[in-house]
Amino acid sequence: MLERYYRELLNFCARMVKDRDAAADVAQESYARVLAIQRSDTAITEPRALLYQTARNIMVDEHRRGLLRSHDALDAMEETEQPLGPAHQQPDALLASSQAIEAYVGTIEALPPRCREAFILHVFDGLTHAQIAERMGASVSMVEKHIARGRLACRACQSQLQGMPLAPGKQAGK
Repeated sequence: MLERYYRELLNFCARMVKDRDAAADVAQESYARVLAIQRSDTAITEPRALLYQTARNIMVDEHRRGLLRSHDALDAMEETEQPLGPAHQQPDALLASSQAIEAYVGTIEALPPRCREAFILHVFDGLTHAQIAERMGASVSMVEKHIARGRLACRACQSQLQGMPLAPGKQAGK
């Protein structure tokens, strides 16, 4: 049953870590952990949600390990008085990037289920509106509305991340 989410999970992870090989490792580890839970006779009511949460936790753990490694490397570089690396590899930038990813994931997860499904199929899997409509048993018009709602929610999230408050009465995903 879990196998049907693999491609979707892999695409999600690839978008988050920006590296297909690292994403495959995260997806693999997520499946291994969820299967271990399943084998322990623990009932899993939402396998897809558990896979995504597990993948998210793995990515956060990897990010934290990376921060520790880069912190140790910075300490070593300070001792030898070497210049710092590029700004995008600095801990503050990495933390901000991680927080932005978490904000976007939270925004997408807050969408209603059918809206979220259409949005994920379009953005992460690259399906056309017609393909999504056929897969979901909905009209193309409804799929377009779901995707538009998801985009608006992500734009609102982006505005909040950039420090711009939402217009009164506007909330992400609503």
